[in-house]
Amino acid sequence: MDVEFTEADDGQWEEYDALARRAYGQPVPDIARLGPHADRRVAVRGGRVVAGGMGLLVPQWFGGRPVPAASMGCGCVAPEERGDRLAARLLQERLRALQDQGAVLATLWTSSNGYVRRLGWEAPARVFSWTVPTVALKQAAPDSMEITHGDTAQLALLRDLLAARWNGTWQRPAWWGTWQQDQHPDLATYAFAEPGREPSGVLSVATERTPGGRQLVVHDFWAAEARDADAMLAFLGRHHGRIPTVLFERTGLPPGPLLQQRLTGAGIQAARSWHPWMLRVLDPARAIELRGWPEHLDDEIVLDLATPDGTSRHTLSIAGGRAQLTPGGARSSVDAADVTLTAGQFAVWYAGGYRSPAAAALAGLHGDSTALTRLLAATVDREPWLADYF
Repeated sequence: MDVEFTEADDGQWEEYDALARRAYGQPVPDIARLGPHADRRVAVRGGRVVAGGMGLLVPQWFGGRPVPAASMGCGCVAPEERGDRLAARLLQERLRALQDQGAVLATLWTSSNGYVRRLGWEAPARVFSWTVPTVALKQAAPDSMEITHGDTAQLALLRDLLAARWNGTWQRPAWWGTWQQDQHPDLATYAFAEPGREPSGVLSVATERTPGGRQLVVHDFWAAEARDADAMLAFLGRHHGRIPTVLFERTGLPPGPLLQQRLTGAGIQAARSWHPWMLRVLDPARAIELRGWPEHLDDEIVLDLATPDGTSRHTLSIAGGRAQLTPGGARSSVDAADVTLTAGQFAVWYAGGYRSPAAAALAGLHGDSTALTRLLAATVDREPWLADYF
């Protein structure tokens, strides 16, 4: 009996919730929490829900502009239905519905990296969580920094302003705060500001029990400048008398050496590598058009994009903070392209994941070093970071 893919009604979504508990081996609260905000799709065989998942239409910042994107979450297949490519078929149907609603990118977190990689997804960055002794964060900080407790609409605007400095961060929707509070009832948010000025740092933390007692868990760390970051880390360090460790969640700290360069004493206790977030570009031309680009660039680069269906030639034109990707080459079709890359490599480049021509070449991009340098210059101004786990 064939499978029908459909938008889930409330009854089917409740049936899928029960299925997910069985498939994951535990409850999946976000199925109910995020269901009202999501595009809900299920696979039905003989009147019975056998697989499903949801997609959140949440813009993501790339190049300083929000790009319409689909965040894919809570997907699974009934254990007795696995092994027949049902997951791939369902994912394609879920993406089709979201693309019809305007999404040009799609993002997901999955431990099945190899599986989705074959479907055109790729990881723009590695993802780590960091556990450090609280005392290692006890350091001198700006004495004048004012700290206030409580989340506000003003802080939501500040998060968006700072999120635009990275590639991949959410333009968080109105329901984000309620969702986080439901997930972490004891979540506390603090604003950091110079006296008489607007806040320039946001820190959100919760406390969890560990075998050794308790630890602070950092879920949000948004700092406009080094001065804000220093004050926020020092604030965490002040808990050293009663909480021995601080865990920076996998999404809770921007990439780079910010933490390591400010540690004192014992330093990092543990660094854990997590499965990364994966990105897929659903509509390359629209994704290029909607993204932000460095104002100073004026260039034209011929690309060969390799997909399972074959290789197609495109010209990337960048000028005045805008760009276009048009079919065909700016030169004779017999000439070699400047750069050849796969769909997954295109996604990593789009997100600023290649930090140097040498890294891009080792990842498999084909082109001389000058061409790779020119291509990377278009996206390397911002690093990839997804600060939300769904």
